Amino acid sequence: MEPQSSPPLPPAKDDPKIIFGWCMYDWANSAYITIAVGLLPVYFATAIIGPGGLTLRGTRYEADTLWAVLVGTADLIAFVCAPVLGAIADFSAAKKRFLLFFTYVGSLAATLLYLSHTGDVYRTMVLFVIAQVCFTNANVVYDAFLPQIASQEKMDWVSGKGFSYGYVGGGVQFALALLLVVGHETLGIPQELAARIGIASAGLWWGGFTLYTARYLKEAPSREILPERYAGWPRPLAFVAVGLSRTVGTLLRVRRFRHLVLFLLAFMLYNDGIQTVINLATTYGTVELKLPVWVLMGTLLVIQVVATFGALVFSRLAERIGTKPAIMVTLVLWSGVVAYAYFIHTATEFFILGVIVGVVLGGSQSLSRSFYGSMVPEAASAEFFGFYTVFTKFSSVFGPLLFAVIKQMAGSSRLAILSLVFFFVVGLGLLALVNETKARQARLEAAF
Repeated sequence: MEPQSSPPLPPAKDDPKIIFGWCMYDWANSAYITIAVGLLPVYFATAIIGPGGLTLRGTRYEADTLWAVLVGTADLIAFVCAPVLGAIADFSAAKKRFLLFFTYVGSLAATLLYLSHTGDVYRTMVLFVIAQVCFTNANVVYDAFLPQIASQEKMDWVSGKGFSYGYVGGGVQFALALLLVVGHETLGIPQELAARIGIASAGLWWGGFTLYTARYLKEAPSREILPERYAGWPRPLAFVAVGLSRTVGTLLRVRRFRHLVLFLLAFMLYNDGIQTVINLATTYGTVELKLPVWVLMGTLLVIQVVATFGALVFSRLAERIGTKPAIMVTLVLWSGVVAYAYFIHTATEFFILGVIVGVVLGGSQSLSRSFYGSMVPEAASAEFFGFYTVFTKFSSVFGPLLFAVIKQMAGSSRLAILSLVFFFVVGLGLLALVNETKARQARLEAAF
C-alpha cells in the first residue's frame, strides 16, 4: 500500500514574490481609470452623445445624467453576482482563475471600445457595462487574497502598497494616453481617434500586466469536496449550488459579525460619496464647470500621483493611531472636499480640489480594504469580500442615480455634489461605533 501524500500547504504569508504578484494586478487594472474616469466619460459626453443630449421617449437627457445611469446599471449587475461568486471561489479555490477570466473578458471589451465612433451610443454602453462588471468582479477575488497573503501586522502596509502600485501604474498609463490626446495635432491624427486609441491602450495595459499576477500570485489548493447531495450534477452547476447555499448560510450567521456588519453599513454610506466623486468628476468638470479637456485630464493625472503617496502616508498613520481613527480622519477631509467642490468655478480651483482628493483617496480606499480584511474569516475571504462588493456597489448604484435625480430636478450639479456631505458625516458616526477587538474576535470564533 502506497503512503498517502499530505495535502499541499498554503503559500506562506508576507512572501515578497506573492505580494509583488498581487500588487502588480493593481498596477494592471488601475489603467481602467483611463476608461471609466478619464477619457471615456468626456468622449461619451462630447462625441458619442454630444452637447444636444439624447432624447428618449420625448425626454432629453444630458450626457452626465446618462453616464450616471450607465454606471449605476453596471454596478447593479455586479451587486447581484458578487457574494455567490465569492462563495464559489472560496469553495473551489478558484480565486486566481476567476481573476484571470474576468480580467481578460473585461480587457477585451475595453479594447473594443476603440470601435465606438460618434453616435455609437448603444455599442459604447454595452461594451462599457461588460468592462465595468468584469472589472468589479475581478476586484472581488483580488481583494479576497489580502488576508491570505498578508499577516495581521502587515495588512495595512500591503494594502497601501497595492494601491500605491495601482496609482503609479494607472498614472503612467493615463499620462501616456493624455499626451496622445493633447498632442493629437502634432501626431497628425483627429482628437476623436486619439481618444479611442487611449481607451484601447488602457484595455491592453490591463490585460498585459496581469501576466505578472498570473505568474507570481499563488493560491492554496482547495481542501473541500462537493457534498454527496450534488453527486452526479454537472460540476459548474454544483459549484453554483454550493455558492448559493454558502451565501445563504453566511447571511443566517451574520449575527456573529455584528461589528463587521456595522462597518459595512458605515462603509456603504461614506463610499457612496467617494464613488460618486470618482465616477462623475470629469462630467462635473465638463458639463457644470465648462473646463477644457486638458484641465480635466491633467487634474486626474495629479490625483493619481498624489494618491500614490496618500496611500502610503495613511498606512503609516494607521500604524501610529490605529486603522479606524485614520479612516475617520479621511472622512473629515472628504466632507471638506465636497463642500469646497460646491463653490469652485475655475480651473485653478478644480486643480486644488484634485490635489486634496488625491491625498484622501489613497488613504480611505487602502485602509477600508485592510480594516475589513482584518475582520473577515480567512477561509471565507472571497465570500466576505463578495459582501464587501455588495455594499460597495449598493452605494455605487445609489450615489450616481441620486446625483442624476438631483441634477435633473435642480438643473445644476452643485446641489448634488453638496448633498454628499450627509453620507460622509453619517458614515463617520457609524464607524465610530465599530469595536475592532470584538470584530476580530468574532472572526476567530466563526467556523467555516
